[in-house]
Amino acid sequence: MNFYDSDRMTDLLKPHGYQLDDNEDDADLIVLNTCHIREKAVEKTYSELGRIRDKINARKEKNGKRSIVAVAGCVAQAQGKEIIKRSPWVDIVVGPQSYQNLPELIAKVDPVNKNKNINIDFPTIPKFDQLNAKIEERGPSAFLTIQEGCDKFCTFCVVPYTRGAEYSRPLKSIIDEAHKLIDVGVKEITLLGQNVNAWSSKGLDNQNWGLGKLIDELAKINELKFIRYTTSHPLDMDIELIKCHKDNKKLMPYLHLPVQSGSDKVLKMMNRKHTSKEYLKIIEKVRHYNPEIAISGDFIIGFPGETDKDHISTLSLIKQVNYAQAYSFKYSKRPGTPGSVFLNQVDEDIKNSRLYEVQELLRSQQLSFNKQTINSSIKVLVLKKGKKKHQYIGRSPFNQSVYFSSKNEDLIGSFIDLNITEAFQNSLTGNILSDL
Repeated sequence: MNFYDSDRMTDLLKPHGYQLDDNEDDADLIVLNTCHIREKAVEKTYSELGRIRDKINARKEKNGKRSIVAVAGCVAQAQGKEIIKRSPWVDIVVGPQSYQNLPELIAKVDPVNKNKNINIDFPTIPKFDQLNAKIEERGPSAFLTIQEGCDKFCTFCVVPYTRGAEYSRPLKSIIDEAHKLIDVGVKEITLLGQNVNAWSSKGLDNQNWGLGKLIDELAKINELKFIRYTTSHPLDMDIELIKCHKDNKKLMPYLHLPVQSGSDKVLKMMNRKHTSKEYLKIIEKVRHYNPEIAISGDFIIGFPGETDKDHISTLSLIKQVNYAQAYSFKYSKRPGTPGSVFLNQVDEDIKNSRLYEVQELLRSQQLSFNKQTINSSIKVLVLKKGKKKHQYIGRSPFNQSVYFSSKNEDLIGSFIDLNITEAFQNSLTGNILSDL
């Protein structure tokens, strides 16, 4: 979602004379778009701001010009004035619901009086209604936010406090943006939301539509070939969406469905509102409709009160699901969340040990899944050139990175049939069967 927001900020700024610059030393404006989901990300924000301070001071000494510095995203939303206090060289702080006002905030910057502009409001007019700037080139694959915010209030999560309540973009707004993306050459769209499958809106038939019907409508766009979505919540995984994975050939056979823990006790403490058994039933149903689907997930290890027994339950669930890939992290206290004041915080050494076990199991499952593709034919969307001569990088329907070689200099954005020859932990390699 931050990639999407960064792209949209770029679109907003280009009509005001700004262009992307690969060299920070010469930049008139530096925007740091931030994440608040884990403590490490917040620490990196302040570390990066220190590095930026040195850059802007060096630029000012060199030619007398000073860069404008803006902090956007969820750290901006959560910490607001604290950012200005700790990093007084920052000129603008703007939250994820207000970045549509970035050009206006930049215009208000006064380097003489050193005024600070902070906008962390949750506006009554959704930002999407004001994101009318022309969409610039995106490449063959692009993100499209359809839903923001969360009403689930998991006890470990800051999203309800930084992104606000659940909001679904209207159908027309989404379809219009999809067409704009297609017009600049996009072939694959990933639909985004904190709870993307909670999306709902009035449909073309004046009935309430869910994500499954939205995907079916988007699939009618001929030039759009691949559709993906992330991140889903088990509570919003309805049968219409599940069936879509069988019936809609443009929807990729990949589902990212976080569970966070295999222990019902821990899930209850997390306020997840589902049990491990209910989660496994959803996975079973999804695979019933599409046996080939790749399943991905998220795990938080060492949540307060987690015991060895709870940890074993998580390992057991992972073995039952057999993930194609998954993300796992140590529990990180987030200020303002209920979990941050829970008793029975787990010792860091125990967290590290448990995380190692989980990640080793997940790595073995991912490698096994990747190896199953050897000697098979897979259609990939070519995304970019690789580092080696004549090398390209594509993405498979199962969300794997695929490397291959071709002397053709114009394959980016093409769909290529590859025979997979090798499988590694995080990628595949293949040979071209045909160019379509």
